Amino acid sequence: MTADPQFQNIRAWPFEEAAKLASRMEATGKTEALFETGYGPSGLPHIGTFGEVARTSWVRRAFTKLTGLPSRLIAFSDDMDGLRKVPDNIPNKEMLVPHLGKPLTRIPDPFGTHPSFGQHNNARLRSFLDEFGFEYEFASSTDYYASGRFDAALLRMLALHDEVREVILPTLGAERRATYSPFLPIHPKTGIVMQVPVEATNLEAGTILWTDPETGERFETPVTGGHCKAQWKADWALRWHALGVDYEMSGKDLIDSVKLSSRICRVLGSEPPVSFTYELFNDAQGQKISKSKGNGLTIEQWLEYGPPESLALFMFASPGSAKRLHKEVIPRAVDEWISHLTKLRAQNDPANPAWHIHAGQVPNFAPPPVSYATLLNLAGIANTDDPERLWAYLRKYHPGLTPEGEPVLDRMVRNACAYWRDFIAPERKFRAATPEEAEAMRGLAAILLERAPEFAALPAGAEREAAMQNAVYDAGRRPPFAVPNKDGSMGVGRAWFQALYEVLLGKSEGPRFGGTVAVMGVPETVALIENALSRENAPA
Repeated sequence: MTADPQFQNIRAWPFEEAAKLASRMEATGKTEALFETGYGPSGLPHIGTFGEVARTSWVRRAFTKLTGLPSRLIAFSDDMDGLRKVPDNIPNKEMLVPHLGKPLTRIPDPFGTHPSFGQHNNARLRSFLDEFGFEYEFASSTDYYASGRFDAALLRMLALHDEVREVILPTLGAERRATYSPFLPIHPKTGIVMQVPVEATNLEAGTILWTDPETGERFETPVTGGHCKAQWKADWALRWHALGVDYEMSGKDLIDSVKLSSRICRVLGSEPPVSFTYELFNDAQGQKISKSKGNGLTIEQWLEYGPPESLALFMFASPGSAKRLHKEVIPRAVDEWISHLTKLRAQNDPANPAWHIHAGQVPNFAPPPVSYATLLNLAGIANTDDPERLWAYLRKYHPGLTPEGEPVLDRMVRNACAYWRDFIAPERKFRAATPEEAEAMRGLAAILLERAPEFAALPAGAEREAAMQNAVYDAGRRPPFAVPNKDGSMGVGRAWFQALYEVLLGKSEGPRFGGTVAVMGVPETVALIENALSRENAPA
């Protein structure tokens, strides 16, 4: 595999990250890059897991295009960690209580499907990653420690025990400093991951000496063979050193951990990987998302209301900037994905987010001919969450469309129906039109009927939608909606479009109204206007 010169100057963040890694590879002389993502299997995979693996995969693909070098991605599960508390979202919680403190792979599975809780969650992780088509190699901390994969690195850390401690000690409080060791022995009798002072090290035997604080019994434990594991920051550094990890990204909350683990990695004699820090998500009010509060979106919720490509686009955009993750971002993300996909089909541009989302390929399906925002409008007009009723509207505008022939659009229709049902319908608030608004809306109905033959003569699509949008503009060019443009011509203010949405659809904004008219049809739009103006308290 050789590098392609066309990728040398692409202005997209995955290529910028790939260039940093390319410089590292050139300096080290390595001919294959190792990417890593980490996962704590005490809980189930979530939307952040998707984001980290997706973003890493985009950098990996950019690296391949930029350098021509092969690479691997390891999805590493920290399943040897001790379980600190029983999760809330599992069955048979009482089953786990006697096993608190033990490695996750030594705890029974409350779901009853696997030999251990860690293996259950690992299987969920792999199924999750496979569902989205990620290319990766799964790695289990338990397997790597027990098989001896980390033995040489563990003995290296034992030889440098005091030097590693010196990196961490300044960051700890007085009480924690007195007991800290980079090694956590597994209790040979209870199986608990012990956080105890290391009283002595025996490099020749490869062991540490420690005392059980409850029984006073003294133990000498090998640091190899899965009898010990490393503390978190030391464990991360150990992994980088032992495996030769070249690239790993992590959230803003781990900035200090990255710094300390990088220092430990250098103590062990290796250069830490190229790192990238991504921002965390906030809720609609700008507050940090908390799983316990439930103030964010789960991946299952997003996929109920939007296609996976829209979630990928949300993850792609500005990963270094804080973003708000809530239901209102989904419609825009869907339509932005469609826009980028349309541009990608016109020009195969690696700077286009859709190029990365679609694995560097131009998809073999055409972008949906109707926007997600328009589908939400149609659901409101039809007052339905039934996909079949939305398809009835769509077939009038595009007679050849079918759910079977347009699976992407069909998925969007179902997403839009669910979104309208759960978020828009409960919040709709219709109001009566003012006399001026009612006059303008009756004018719009008259213009649409007058120009109906002209619309019918135009091909379905952008040209017809533009003509109908012009009709909407023309109806609004009257007081109090008309506003002068800079060139002296007469334009239309936002108040006109806001009135259309509030009176006709019960919400304050939406996409270009001409697109909704085009899909809905002139007779149905006129009927919508007449029905809205005939409601109780509407002006005469």
